[in-house]
Amino acid sequence: MQGVTLTVAIFLSILVLTLRPRHALIVYLAGLLYYPSFLAVSIGTIDILLGRVLVTVLFVRCIYNDRLRSKFKWSQLDKWVMYSMAVYVGVTLISQPTWAAIENRGGFLMDTWLAYMVARFIITDRSELIYVIKCIAIILVPLAIMGCIEAITGWQPFVPLRRFSPWDTGSITKEGVRWGFTRAVGPFLHPILFGSSFAIFLPLVYYLRYEKNKWHNLAYVLSGLMVVGALCSMSSGPWIMIIVLLFCMVMDKYRQYVKPMLILFVFLCLTVEVLSNRPFYHVIFSYGSKLGGAGWHRAQLIDVAIKHFGEWWLAGYGGKDPGWGPHFGMGHTDVTNEYILAGVKYGLAGVIVTCGVLVVAFKGIISAYKKVGHPVMKSLYWAFGSLLVAIIVVWTSISFFGQLMPLFYSVLGIIGSGIIFPAARKCRPRKIVAISSNKVVVLNQSIH
Repeated sequence: MQGVTLTVAIFLSILVLTLRPRHALIVYLAGLLYYPSFLAVSIGTIDILLGRVLVTVLFVRCIYNDRLRSKFKWSQLDKWVMYSMAVYVGVTLISQPTWAAIENRGGFLMDTWLAYMVARFIITDRSELIYVIKCIAIILVPLAIMGCIEAITGWQPFVPLRRFSPWDTGSITKEGVRWGFTRAVGPFLHPILFGSSFAIFLPLVYYLRYEKNKWHNLAYVLSGLMVVGALCSMSSGPWIMIIVLLFCMVMDKYRQYVKPMLILFVFLCLTVEVLSNRPFYHVIFSYGSKLGGAGWHRAQLIDVAIKHFGEWWLAGYGGKDPGWGPHFGMGHTDVTNEYILAGVKYGLAGVIVTCGVLVVAFKGIISAYKKVGHPVMKSLYWAFGSLLVAIIVVWTSISFFGQLMPLFYSVLGIIGSGIIFPAARKCRPRKIVAISSNKVVVLNQSIH
């Protein structure tokens, strides 16, 4: 199977090198969505994944493309992503054996920083963004249909391929059943990742309703398929994302009520905590358990992380299991919380930069939203904000890994490009005709 992975990697790399940049980005994202991340080419202790090969080739191409390089402008979000990478890599190098840390962080940077940067380089305006969204929406359709087939019939064609994984040859059993449906997993490592891959693109696909002709109606059909694909995972994480996204997308028409609702939400959280005599997140997670997840585990994980704060705040646990398993009746610690996972891996600095990236991204979205006047552009930033809110919420109950990590950073890169669209338009030159008595003079002037 390593030969197949290498052949596919070479073929797709050729496409990435020869196609237009936006098409090359689509090839990379399609590779992430369809080729299992548990299939790799092993060289010694190094496992080379398809996505990492493609993103490296694409990044090098972007660096050597004068047009893309000239359009790239550093933003505050770019800086915070860099800060987070510095913390993630630096703490690992300090707390773990040098060679193992270098090997681990090399792959990590390919999945995160390179994925972010190629999206930032290639998405230079709204037309490029819309084209990429359209292509990804179509690419996700067969995957959604596959999810339905898996959920209804129990046939999971990618699961037998797990025996070819160089690090996990034993997990070839089918995923479990919930409410009479098999948990669809597709080419991903876990049903949560499969369902979340649809949810992460849902608000962008729904934004296509502003396009003309067939895309206006097709956007609703494709959005419906994104919801179905996420639901087929039968996992609480994607379901929570879908609930949050649907709520946010509906609120696009009632934006004036957002601020009062946020104030009401905070008031209700305080009220629930006082009346129930327990942390409000315990109450929230207890209701979340009805969606099929272990809400008690999520709630207790926060309590345990607070209890052991003195152990991990400086530099995490050095890549080792924190030893919290006995608190949950488990032999290992399943950290199903992205924020706590950042603390376990990188200490308090990791939590700060993780939250910092989200805050800066949200700040950039709000700033861009205020700068644009056209309702269609405002809805684009609303879609970005909806996605970010869903991720902020769902990270309290799941963590991203596998193909979902580079997919997230690619979308974050798209958001990073989107929030500087207004600034780019301000610097776009326009022609002004000045008429004198003897001649017509054409002047270049920037739009302000």
